[in-house]
Amino acid sequence: MLLNPGPATTTNTVKMAQVVPDICPREKEFADLLKNMRKDFVDIVHGDHRKFTSVPFCGSGTMMMDVCLNSLLPANKQVFIINNGAYSGRAKEICQCYNLPVVELKLQYNERPELNAIEQLLLTHPDIHMIYTTHNETGTGLLNPVSEIGALAHKHGKVFVVDTISTYGLLPIDIEKDNIDFCMASAQKGLASMTGLSFIVGRKDLIEQSEQYPLRSFYCNLFKQYNCFEKTGEMQFTPPVQTVYATRRAIEEYFQEEEIPKYRRHMRVHQAIRKGLEKLGFQELLEEKLQSGLIATALYPNDANWDFMKIHDYCYERGFTIYPGKLFDTGYFRLCSLGAIDVPDIEAFFKVFEKALQTHNVKTPIKY
Repeated sequence: MLLNPGPATTTNTVKMAQVVPDICPREKEFADLLKNMRKDFVDIVHGDHRKFTSVPFCGSGTMMMDVCLNSLLPANKQVFIINNGAYSGRAKEICQCYNLPVVELKLQYNERPELNAIEQLLLTHPDIHMIYTTHNETGTGLLNPVSEIGALAHKHGKVFVVDTISTYGLLPIDIEKDNIDFCMASAQKGLASMTGLSFIVGRKDLIEQSEQYPLRSFYCNLFKQYNCFEKTGEMQFTPPVQTVYATRRAIEEYFQEEEIPKYRRHMRVHQAIRKGLEKLGFQELLEEKLQSGLIATALYPNDANWDFMKIHDYCYERGFTIYPGKLFDTGYFRLCSLGAIDVPDIEAFFKVFEKALQTHNVKTPIKY
């Protein structure tokens, strides 16, 4: 069972969906599969097919960040990045690689952006074209106020791009009501499929408009991939065939469970994780009101016997994966509620986890 922030624990039916007869991905049968999947990706965020489309790529979620940032910025315009975590920080690094001009609102890992601060920067930087934020900062579990930021972006005529890689298919998203122009995801996260397939859901008119923007990447260009799909029904380059079949099955299971029951399951898993940490005395990095409900972050204890890798290895050998944090000045680990898991799985994990602490002489309740 994977308690890391992705890839997520999959069902056996999703795993077995990869075992299919070999097929050339240029066959019409495979193109039809992708066509239906593209519609499903839009439906999951309640998009209007007249306005929104989806564009799959072969790659990880970070590729989708790359695609949006390099493809959707006109010449001589700026990207405004709200940076309050490792993944929004990664967006800034991508911009630096392409020499894209960046306006940054730099915040602490436990700070949500103030709308007044965003608006002030928009007023003082008229060349901003795109506002970029991360919905759920996966390094900490902080949830940003996407809908409110999007409303402000549209008030000022800006394009709003949201990294929903760790919320798509997990938290309810309505792309238009939440004022989002582009969102993104990868199959192995909220849909609990396999790695290798990622996608963008966004406005058709803005994708078509971006044909006139500088071509900054041969492979990671949104218009080129979109245009290829529209003309041929296919990806430009070889798709991850088996992952596509697994994702088709994962989408079927998503719709079978339904959006709100699935969301409630992830929330109760998160609460079971928090309950287990509290029972052992662990402190969380973020206060509850800042949390997305998908990631719990527990601070390392002040105990000479604590060794994360020893605890990790003990749990891993018994079927559970835990994951360290991404803030270099703070020691903590993450337990995530993604994937095909429920409360009994968390209860089973904490039995193993508590035994790991006992085995390595870490005193409980935990002391700080």
